[in-house]
Amino acid sequence: MAHPRRRNLHLNRLFPAVSAISAAIFLLFVFISFLAPSPVENDHMRHSRVPQLLRKRAVSDAVEVNGAPQMFRVPDIGGVHDHDLWNTKNGGFYYGCSNATSKFAKAADVIRSNRYLAIATSGGLNQQRTGITDAVVAARILNATLVVPKLDQKSFWKDVSNFSEIFDVDWFISYLGKDVKIIKELPQRRGQKWNPYTMRVPRKCNEHCYVSRLLPVLSKKHAVQLTKFDYRLSNKLELDLQKLRCRVNYHALKFTNPILEMGAEVVRRMRMKSKHYIALHLRFEPDMLAFSGCYYGGGDKERRDLAKIRRRWKTLHNPNPERERRQGRCPLTPEEVGLLLRALGYGRDTHIFVASGEVYGGETTLAPLKALFPNFYSKDILASQEELEAFSGFSSRMAALDFIACDESDVFVTNNNGNMAKILAGRRRYFGHKPTIRPNSKKLYRLFDGRNNMTWEEFSSRVRTFQRGFMGEPKEVRPGRGVFHENPASCICENPDAKTNMASVQKAPGKGSSPIKRDVGVAVEDQNMNDDLEWSDPEDEEDIKSQQGNNETGLEYDSLSSEEPELDELLSD
Repeated sequence: MAHPRRRNLHLNRLFPAVSAISAAIFLLFVFISFLAPSPVENDHMRHSRVPQLLRKRAVSDAVEVNGAPQMFRVPDIGGVHDHDLWNTKNGGFYYGCSNATSKFAKAADVIRSNRYLAIATSGGLNQQRTGITDAVVAARILNATLVVPKLDQKSFWKDVSNFSEIFDVDWFISYLGKDVKIIKELPQRRGQKWNPYTMRVPRKCNEHCYVSRLLPVLSKKHAVQLTKFDYRLSNKLELDLQKLRCRVNYHALKFTNPILEMGAEVVRRMRMKSKHYIALHLRFEPDMLAFSGCYYGGGDKERRDLAKIRRRWKTLHNPNPERERRQGRCPLTPEEVGLLLRALGYGRDTHIFVASGEVYGGETTLAPLKALFPNFYSKDILASQEELEAFSGFSSRMAALDFIACDESDVFVTNNNGNMAKILAGRRRYFGHKPTIRPNSKKLYRLFDGRNNMTWEEFSSRVRTFQRGFMGEPKEVRPGRGVFHENPASCICENPDAKTNMASVQKAPGKGSSPIKRDVGVAVEDQNMNDDLEWSDPEDEEDIKSQQGNNETGLEYDSLSSEEPELDELLSD
């Protein structure tokens, strides 16, 4: 009887100990559950763009959510592709052709001695470049002597440089001597400074518009200055005037020697690091994001930051971020640009030159892009402060260095459709169709938002499909579509001998191969016909009618611009 009594005594002592341990474990579980995010919050964070922007991990690592690995895992290598990543497929079949035809008279035969046209440009370096190019053509239409254009020194970019400090003015005058007479300053009148009559023409003003609106004033006043001169010339002109545009933009407008030498040195240092490099024009500055009306997942802080900046422009519409993103109008984030490039085949070892201002979110925002492409450079990294001292106080000169580095790159990538992106796209078409990647944002946004629900293979395959027609190949954009500076179709000629020679060396198509398509560009164009509209500024019937009549569209825009001069200048670089 003693043994059962002893066992009961031990059991009575054991139960309190077990109960205490169980209670401690239960309390620990409750505490951990309280600290952990809810399943709803986990799901929100997984799909939100905030952690995608702010996370500091290497993007190529596998990620685990709730203990299970995600499907989406970014590889370090770009994969094997059936095309050259550093050249366009059919670029060798085309070349830039901007020489005047035999019908284009020499300047000496048509210029009137008592007509002077002065131009005041608008915006930053690249917006001003469009104005300078079109000013030469406007002077030719009016048979007037052109005074070297004045650069905008009061715009958003606040650069006090004049024309001769950015461009080689003597080369500009001499190169165009057969087309237009150009002088550095307006001559004196009756021994005194001549103040020209000031006016403005509508945007997209064609030949008839200039002759009907400006010629009577010029014949009476003899000297006219056109203000805020950017995109004041139609995209559609007769052939010789279009070719004159190209001679100005691609040949006559040459940077000064100090800018060319420093730009060449930046390019040389990039080439020392790698045989090939990508140049990325990354517009992700606070002002750019505020203007776009897009939302990037930064919560209340981002909304407050960008709303404060947006208040500069009182007439801006209330933004609908989701609609802007659906329509492809939101600049890609640095991380999204990196994922795009990896999906197109560029591996972790690819070298990237980044042309950018102050990035919203700073290094935290750039971290995912740098994790994907650690060989990350800019002019500030490649050149010392002493070397950049002569340029750093002038936004246009700094922008010119970026322009050179981007123009000389093997591949140019942009996350926006600003003026620099447009001008470089056109320039790279003219000089051999060097690869120029424009994101098809209207279709890509769904992929970026839903990428955690698909494999990398599916994601990259769909990216490559959506990017057909957005890679800088010939005939991607139909002639006459878009801004002429972006699509100088009148100045690009086909080389039939190159096509014939290429076809002659191809083997007859057999199993596993396919014949060369004679006009690949047309097929691509058809696949992306609707997407092209998102990247262009076509002249519709209303624009054409307005040029022939009152041009109300242009006048309405002018009234808006005069009230808020920074509105259209912000996108100029």
